[in-house]
Amino acid sequence: MNLALYGYGPQERRKWIIVDCGVTFPDAELPGVDLILPDTRFIEDQADNLEGIVITHAHEDHYGALLDLWPRLKANVWMTPFTAGLLEAKRAGEQNAPDVPVTIFKAGETFQIGPFSIEAIAVSHSIPEPVSLAITTPRGTVIHTGDWKIDPAPALGPKIDEARFRALGEHGVLALVCDSTNALREGVSPSEQAVAEGLKEVIEQARGRVAVTTFSSNVGRIRAIAEAARDAGRQVLVLGRSLQRVIDVATELGYLDSLPPFLSEDNFNNVPRENAVILCTGSQGEVRAALAKLARDEMRNVALSSGDTVVYSSRVIPGNEKAILTTKNLLIDQGIKVIEDGDEALVHVSGHPRRTELQQMYEWVKPRILVPVHGEAAHLVAHGALASMSGIPEVAQVRNGDMLRLAPGPAEIIDQVPFGRIFKDGKLIGTDEEVGVRERRRLSFAGHVAINVVLDHRFDLAGDPDLVAIGIPKEDAAGGPMEDIILDAAVGAVHSIPRPRRRDLDLVGEAVRRAARSAANEAWGKKPIVTVFVTQ
Repeated sequence: MNLALYGYGPQERRKWIIVDCGVTFPDAELPGVDLILPDTRFIEDQADNLEGIVITHAHEDHYGALLDLWPRLKANVWMTPFTAGLLEAKRAGEQNAPDVPVTIFKAGETFQIGPFSIEAIAVSHSIPEPVSLAITTPRGTVIHTGDWKIDPAPALGPKIDEARFRALGEHGVLALVCDSTNALREGVSPSEQAVAEGLKEVIEQARGRVAVTTFSSNVGRIRAIAEAARDAGRQVLVLGRSLQRVIDVATELGYLDSLPPFLSEDNFNNVPRENAVILCTGSQGEVRAALAKLARDEMRNVALSSGDTVVYSSRVIPGNEKAILTTKNLLIDQGIKVIEDGDEALVHVSGHPRRTELQQMYEWVKPRILVPVHGEAAHLVAHGALASMSGIPEVAQVRNGDMLRLAPGPAEIIDQVPFGRIFKDGKLIGTDEEVGVRERRRLSFAGHVAINVVLDHRFDLAGDPDLVAIGIPKEDAAGGPMEDIILDAAVGAVHSIPRPRRRDLDLVGEAVRRAARSAANEAWGKKPIVTVFVTQ
């Protein structure tokens, strides 16, 4: 969920730019939530001083919040052609999505946003057109790396622009704000070319159908899979809307030229099993994605069977382990062979720099200050220690909400600003309280009971209360109906209140609510949410 703010000038007239505007995804702790977005209230309060938004690349954790948050920010946006194409495809698929004003730039170009001169520098990553940004003001140059690695043989696009990084380093770099994702891993990340060779080997040796799941945005990997299938005499079927969306944009920009056409789903069964490759979504165990549907045999025209092979050309994003394992077990139970990275061949590689690559970047740009970003606490601390060991004069450890002054003077945290998470829930965006997530979580734990109590003109019960229970057990341990137990408690609560005091209908409602919760807790050990309506 990357979102960085860079400010220049004294506090009373400081100008800002945003670099990246990403999302993260909910787990079971956030039932019903669709997306988690960064809380932008700090910069919303200074929207008149926000000069623009720059996106480094089109991964969801770097640009996925743009459509939802842009109406709050209303600033011009700069991005590369591929990112702009994906944003437009996403906008076309979302009802009432805003028409975001976009300015296109390419690696190697320099543009001005307010007091910031910004140069886009080509890097390697697992998506087309990733860039680092050299952000220059009269106080110096800051390099914001975005996501990167040093790949001597990238699947698509140019190699990382070493010459430009070196030139900036010779001129003088104030700070390097740098990706820390693989700061705990020694050595260098393998090349995408090695992955392409590994995938080719697996596809050539497989006996039946081969299904490959990977991150939808990895166009280089998509191309490598398609080329491996072609060379093995196989045809490729694409399953999954996000994959198809990326392929459409990549095709329009020429990244998939010279490949054979992909199969249609209707023609898939006409292709012999040994001549078919399925490229599908679902690498993270998403229950509605294509791979999970294949594992449950829920596809209309496509199926896998014993002897087929499924390749996970992806990494496990923390938190998705259980969902991925569920899908894998369904496949294995059907006699399908599952291959993941390291099993038989190199079928995935990270798009982030390991420790030797980080040290190479330090050598190129010679920053005065290193700011580790994009990682969990362990990654940030490890990255900072590596930088100190490598001779960088200052290392600034920052966390969410920290305002770090880079110049003048030594790097120093000078303020804490509001930060946090907001949630996209259907058509609405708000805090956990505003969208009802807190109560929903309680509902998922202990259910809900609604009780309707009607009193007559003498404030006696006009018959038994009505009760509707959702998500609670049918019976207690002794076999007694749970609804009857709660109902008896509600009736007893009304009878326990002297008739004159029953004129206070709120008092009656609260007494019934407390009694119902207490009875459920005694019989079950949990207290459901109880809503009581009292009328005369």
